Amino acid sequence: MNDYREAPAGRKPLKRAYVAIMLWFVGRALQVAARVDAEVRREFEALPEGFTFAMGVLPAGPWMIVGKRAGRIRYLGWRPGGIALDLTLKIKHLEAAILMFTFRESTAVATARNRMIVDGEVPPACAIVRILDIVEVYLLPKFIARLAVKRYPRWTWTRKLAGRTRIYLGAVLGR
Repeated sequence: MNDYREAPAGRKPLKRAYVAIMLWFVGRALQVAARVDAEVRREFEALPEGFTFAMGVLPAGPWMIVGKRAGRIRYLGWRPGGIALDLTLKIKHLEAAILMFTFRESTAVATARNRMIVDGEVPPACAIVRILDIVEVYLLPKFIARLAVKRYPRWTWTRKLAGRTRIYLGAVLGR
C-alpha cells in the first residue's frame, strides 16, 4: 500500500509571473482610469474615504492592493501585509486566475463557478467588479473584451481611443 512516492505539486513559475504582471498592470490602470473615466470616478466616489481592497490568488499570491486616499485612487503595491483591507477578492487557485487573466472567463462567470471568494461587503464588491469590467474594456481589444465582460458597452470611438491611450500611457509611466 505504501509503494508509491508522493509527488508535490509544481510551482508553475511562468503562470504565477503572468498573473503577477497582469495584477500589477490592472492595479496601475485602475489608478489612471479613476482620473480619466467619469464612470469609474463615480463608482470610486461612492466608496468611503480610506477604502482599500485587494485582489489576489490563494494561497500565496500574487496580490494587487488599491486604496482611496485623500479622494484619489492609488495602487498600493502587491504585499497585503500590514494594510487594513475593507474588501478582499480572493481567487481560489492559480488555474482559476489564469482563466480570468487570459480572458477565457469573465469575473461574473468565475464568481458563478465558485472560483472566487469575496471577503467584505457585497455593494463595494459589486462596485469593484463594475470598475474592473470598465478597465478591461479600455485595456483589451473588442473581440477579447467581449469574452472578459458580461456586457460590452456602447461607447463612442473617441471615448474608447482617448481613454485607452491615456490609461495605457499612465499605467506604463506610473502617472
